[in-house]
Amino acid sequence: MKKNITNQKKVALYNPYLDVLGGGEKHILSILKVFNELGNKIYIFWDEDFNEKIKKSFGLTFKPPITFLSNIFKNKKFPFSTIDILKKTFNFDYFFYVTNGSYFFSIAKKNFIFAMIPDKKLYPTSVIDKIKTYNYRLITNSIFTQRFLKKWGLSSLVIEPYINDQFINLPLTKKDKIILSVGRFFAHLHTKNQDLIIKMYKKIKQENRMFKDYKLILAGRLKEEDRNYFVFLTKIINNDPSIILKTDLNYQEILNLYQKAKYYWHFTGFGTDDEKHPEKVEHFGIAPLEAMATGCCLVAYQGGRLKELIIDKKNGLLFKNEEELMKKINEVETNFNLYQEIIKNGKEFVKKNYSYQIFKDKVFQLLM
Repeated sequence: MKKNITNQKKVALYNPYLDVLGGGEKHILSILKVFNELGNKIYIFWDEDFNEKIKKSFGLTFKPPITFLSNIFKNKKFPFSTIDILKKTFNFDYFFYVTNGSYFFSIAKKNFIFAMIPDKKLYPTSVIDKIKTYNYRLITNSIFTQRFLKKWGLSSLVIEPYINDQFINLPLTKKDKIILSVGRFFAHLHTKNQDLIIKMYKKIKQENRMFKDYKLILAGRLKEEDRNYFVFLTKIINNDPSIILKTDLNYQEILNLYQKAKYYWHFTGFGTDDEKHPEKVEHFGIAPLEAMATGCCLVAYQGGRLKELIIDKKNGLLFKNEEELMKKINEVETNFNLYQEIIKNGKEFVKKNYSYQIFKDKVFQLLM
């Protein structure tokens, strides 16, 4: 990095989904972390101090800590909201907005829309929204998402996430008979399809004695609004002691699960045509790459960004349907050399392409 930032900048974020604390939140907060490491001050418009929650969830700390400001974007009526937003954003050198489909003027020096989901209705394609965002640039989380934005007449910068060095630097060790999946428990949009994972796991155990001693662990964040889906999962588990649900784990607890699990299953987008419904498939996939970095054998639905990153039977397994999943996981379970090759190549792939230094350089190059 050749640029030299000498004057402290003021960097602000508004993310209406901050309390989800999922992969997208980690991604945008990591971008802010790069600014913070260069001595810049970070502000977030949110009515609660989330410093501890961010540290617990992602292992991210900020020095000085993030300053949380009153959420001026919430429950305000025109024209008072516009006046207030203009006054506040004027004070910032950089302003980042994770879009929920509504737009507003900002007069920060540099403005960015963070595009997590390839869903056309979320983006400024109308004349009014284009006027409001004339001085914004779009940042997208993957080449997959960028491709759809381009179809809709929107140019964007790609900054893909990184995988923590703590994951990448873990040595390969003997694994337990665990199938793991990590992701928020919810049933809409790009759901992680935990219900399908449970059903497929039960079927494999019934049909193949090689998996009789395996456990399935599903870990993820649970919001109160998604409790009905969680209850549904407990019903289809039907007291099977080999299926374990874990909610709201911290960073270290998730890392420990990755270390133990032999397989990582990712069913986001299962059965979906990603050209027709790109919003329903995996737009990037932080958790699958974390699993690869820690030596899990990734088994992923062939859709979205993952089908572009994974080479089948080289650094992971891709499947289109139930039959392919059954066939491929049986093949790897009976072929230790193939299993070893996949996990070794997976770990090397993540290390080569998704280190923090690569991410940091990209943020520096494109945004500063």
